[in-house]
This record gives sequence, C-alpha cells and structure tokens, in this order.
Amino acid sequence: MKNSINQKSGFALIEGVIIIVVVSLIAGGIWFALNSNKKPTETTAPIAEAPKEQKLIWQQTETGWQATETPPDCPAQPIMKTPTDLTKVTSILYPGQKRGGNYKPHGGFRMDNSSNNAIAVEAPIDGFAVRGGQYLTNGEIQYTFDVMNNCGVMYRVGHLREIPNNLKKLTENWPAATEGDSRTQQIEPAMYIPQGEPLATSVGLTKTKNTFFDWGVYDYRAQNEASKSPSYQAAHQQDKELSWYAVCWFDWVPEADEKNIRALPAGDPASGKTSDYCR
Repeated sequence: MKNSINQKSGFALIEGVIIIVVVSLIAGGIWFALNSNKKPTETTAPIAEAPKEQKLIWQQTETGWQATETPPDCPAQPIMKTPTDLTKVTSILYPGQKRGGNYKPHGGFRMDNSSNNAIAVEAPIDGFAVRGGQYLTNGEIQYTFDVMNNCGVMYRVGHLREIPNNLKKLTENWPAATEGDSRTQQIEPAMYIPQGEPLATSVGLTKTKNTFFDWGVYDYRAQNEASKSPSYQAAHQQDKELSWYAVCWFDWVPEADEKNIRALPAGDPASGKTSDYCR
C-alpha cells in the first residue's frame, strides 16, 4: 500500500509539472502572436503628413488684384531671399525712375564683370507664376515672368536668357518670340514656384556682353506713397497695375544684403540713384 501511495503521488507531481509547462507555452505563444508584428516604440518613426495642396487665392479683376479669400497674416514687408549672388553684382538699377526714355517701376541687377552671362536667379519667396512672356532683343531670346505670393505681393523678373524645363514648358503654347514684343501671357492654371526654385541659369544678352536682369516687386495690399500724389497718378494712369504698387525692394531683403545693395553704384548713368520708391 505504501508503494502504491508513493507511486500515485509521483504521477500527480509529474502531471502538475506538465500542466504548468503547457500553460506557460500557451501563454508565451499568445504573447508572441500579439507582439510579433509590433515594432518597438522607440524605433517607430511617425508618418509624415502630405503637404496641403497649394492654391492661388489672388486674381486680377477690372479694379486690380483682389484676394478670393482671407490672405495669410503676413508682415508689412515680407523678407525675401535675394534672388541672385550679390558678389557678382556690379551695380543696381533703381526702381521708380526713367531709363532709356521710359519710366520703369522695376529695378534690376547688373553683372558687368561676367564673361559668359551664366548668372543664377532663384525665387525669393513662395509664389505662383501667373503671367509670362518671350520675345527677342537683337535676335536673342528673352523671358519674363510675374510670380504672385498669397500675401498679395508679386515679383516680376525679366531678361532671363536660359530658364529651367518647368518654366520652358509653359512657353510651348505662347506666340512665337518676335523682336521687341514683350507682351505677357496668362498662365492657367498658375504654376506654384517655391522659394529657392531656379528661375534662370543665364541672363541678359550675349552678343553685346550685356549681363543683367530686371527685378521688380509689387505690393497689392496698398498703394505706394508715390501714387498718392495727383501728379503721379496722372502721369502713370496707363500703368497703374505696376507703378502704383511698386516698392523699394531693397527694404525687403535681409538687412546685410540691403546694405550691400545700397552701397553698390547705380546701374543707370543718367538717373543714378533717383527713385520714387527708395529713400
């Protein structure tokens, strides 16, 4: 009887061990199944959200540029990236002066020490290309573009000679370039151009070794001070869209660049640093 009792106790002990092992294996299997597809928290990278679709909220009407919805809260003078390398600039064309017998609300940059016209121009601020044109000057192709920022600020760049493919594609359905005809075409839909995007790799005229490009900035949130004069309004009634809203873009670039721009000589020998906008 004693041996029988001990034998039963031994069997019970073994069965208990087996049950514990089986339960442990089942629990371990369940834990593994639940966690095998889960990456450790510290190594899980967040999923980046797709950027919101960019859209232009400004349109040109009979009374001028108007916003179709509330514009973003922008500073009075948005800081723009200077569109080109100032170390290559030799003189500045001032906005709001007469040059070549005509009034120019835009200014520009001259690079007289360049031997091959290979000057890079980049977008100074996010915006949408809303207009553009191609024409010939002394038989050489030249391009111009108007780019509107959703703050209500537009920049115009002209006398571009070689432009990137995305801008070149816009010109495919434009009228053929003809001598002196710099009329612009509407770009529909407007093409988004982020800050820093290349606008040109070459500017000006190679035959005459004339390296320069036009640069103007226009703020459609309010008229400029010059346009508040009745005499100015009368003189520039036909060019209200540009002349009444042009600004001194020197004030809109980083402070160090502004000082360098103002220190450079004037690009036009007749009008010098005379300007209706710059003080």
